[in-house]
Amino acid sequence: MTLPRIGLGCMSLSHAYGVPPSEEDGLRLLRTALDEGVRMLDTATLYGGGRNEELVGRAITGRRDEVMLASKGGMSLVDGVKRIDGRPATLRSQVDASLKRLGTDHIDLYYLHRWDKTVPIGDSVGALAEMADAGKVGAIGLSEVSVARLREAQDVTPIAAVQNEYSLWSRNPELGMLQATAVLGIALVAFSPLARGFLGDSIQDPDRLAPRDIRRTLPRFQGEHWTANAALLPSWRALAAEAGCTPAQLALAWVLARGSHVVPIPGTTSTAHLRDDLAAAELAVDTGLLRRAGELIDTASVSGPRYSTAQATEVDAESFESVA
Repeated sequence: MTLPRIGLGCMSLSHAYGVPPSEEDGLRLLRTALDEGVRMLDTATLYGGGRNEELVGRAITGRRDEVMLASKGGMSLVDGVKRIDGRPATLRSQVDASLKRLGTDHIDLYYLHRWDKTVPIGDSVGALAEMADAGKVGAIGLSEVSVARLREAQDVTPIAAVQNEYSLWSRNPELGMLQATAVLGIALVAFSPLARGFLGDSIQDPDRLAPRDIRRTLPRFQGEHWTANAALLPSWRALAAEAGCTPAQLALAWVLARGSHVVPIPGTTSTAHLRDDLAAAELAVDTGLLRRAGELIDTASVSGPRYSTAQATEVDAESFESVA
């Protein structure tokens, strides 16, 4: 499967980052994205309890052929509580529900959003393979998995993409997934390539974030970890200025340089930030400067784990904390 160089993560339009924009503003951003040449939209059953898929479905009405549509199942909101469920029957039902919400007869790329550790991953992707055979799914992906889990899934059905967090401050794919996907010819879709806004220099004080903003629960935005991380920002701004681009563009240029199979999917609620992000694909940043970016913001300099202890139990991806 050939993916565009940059896609758009749609989660923040309905989910996780405090109060989402109005439906009208969300539609305006998505339609602007299509007008600006975005050819991959990434959504999920989980986001907004299905509202994000409905929003994306409205945005692509009459323009379905313009976009590679990606969604995810295996994690949803049940009575307002997040639930990971990778049972085949659940996944079949969720694919059908996603198709209805999106207003389409097929989803180009459908991920297992999280591996349900109570269900063999072969059973979960086997159900998705049935959906592919039925024409409801074009290709199958995995999210937040390890190389071992990828290989288990590959034994059952071809995997086209792995979506794991990847940015200057979250290097977990470099513990094996970056190399494995390159060798296997699988796309590595990098979510949160701007470090949840940190590398876009858009967060001045985490205490001023909306009460239900997910970043309030992430260690790197809390207490002494935030103090240490914020101290990196002046040098980060200066490096971006030296590169002649915005901090967000430098962060995306670094991710894009990690391999032709690496596809960042930054998310935003701002059309100005959208255009800024998309312009990163056209930048020519000196390799020496990109190396310096990687030295300034890296596993050694960033303070705090990626997730809290409870959140970390939900993912299977390799972790620097587990190898420390």
